[in-house]
Amino acid sequence: MKDWIALNMTPGVGPRAAARLLERFGSAEGVFAALRSELERLRLRPEALESIVLRDRHAEAERELERVRALGADVLILDDGTYPALLREIADPPVTLYVRGEWAACLDAPCVAIVGSRRCSTYGQNVASMLARDLAARGVTVVSGLARGIDAAAHRGALEAGGRTVGVLGTGVDEVYPRDHKKLSEEILTKGGALVSQFPLGTPPIPENFPYRNRIISGLSLGVLLVEAAENSGSLITARLAMEQNREVFAVPGNVTSRNSFGTNYLIKGAGAKLVQQWQDVAAELPPDIAARLLPPEPSKKKAGAIAQQQAALPADLSDDERMVMKLLSADEPVHIDALAGTSKLAVSELSGVLLGLEMRDLVRQLPGKCFVRKL
Repeated sequence: MKDWIALNMTPGVGPRAAARLLERFGSAEGVFAALRSELERLRLRPEALESIVLRDRHAEAERELERVRALGADVLILDDGTYPALLREIADPPVTLYVRGEWAACLDAPCVAIVGSRRCSTYGQNVASMLARDLAARGVTVVSGLARGIDAAAHRGALEAGGRTVGVLGTGVDEVYPRDHKKLSEEILTKGGALVSQFPLGTPPIPENFPYRNRIISGLSLGVLLVEAAENSGSLITARLAMEQNREVFAVPGNVTSRNSFGTNYLIKGAGAKLVQQWQDVAAELPPDIAARLLPPEPSKKKAGAIAQQQAALPADLSDDERMVMKLLSADEPVHIDALAGTSKLAVSELSGVLLGLEMRDLVRQLPGKCFVRKL
């Protein structure tokens, strides 16, 4: 393990250079056993070449390992079976991963990242918290970056549900940034969550660290959900990385006049992101075996009959138009508003008012694309 930590601490060796070294020499041990002439062929930066040849990071790596153990943390290395399988799949994965808390339980569960703007609206905070709460309550680990705004709302929503959440840091796992999230990070650890970083202990929050952090957020997750993102938001970088890593990308639509909606609306309109209104929209796009565990099963014929009988008893105070529309809708087959207009013989403007009233009474639900279903 000491060789892997030393490789991660070698100046001038980032994930891409580390990947070249490991491809050539097979392991961190092999890298430090290589001849200078062999290393020179890889055209490493001069400081990296000298550091590897002199093995000048090994004493520091030994001290680092002692500090990690004193902190109650762990270091996962790339060729270890405990290293997260999804993260190993990405291009140039980090050679070491520092982890604190119940990381094994968190990362063994299906993970979904929820990220977004630091300067978010109340709407964005509420949506992020709601979706995180609903997913975490069903056993999904919520991954985010411990930043202000949407990230913090996602972590807190998962904790409120009694679920698990993982904070991925752009610092060492012994540091907290921003500092006013120290209490949140402690709550994550005490409530079964985890903190993760690729950076050695004591690493400060310098700007160039955060793109690396974003790669880990998406790399650990089956999908990335954006809730509010401005035009140049770092969350859009996370979404792009997720697409490159062949992960699902989701986005919550926002107010078209809000600058924080540019990123999410753009992803939905131009980049093929899945539009999300509720947690089921996310669950439905996950691998089939996971989706089957999260989503409610299709009702059997016997149950369907009981449901139909239950639905037959409509509220007594419905108008004639509301009662007609309710009978035209079912709980499992979405109906487009144009089809409803044709069947009901109501004008679309009139039908929209009827549907809005039924939605407000929690009797029907609108799905993406102006489709409607009856609620059970």
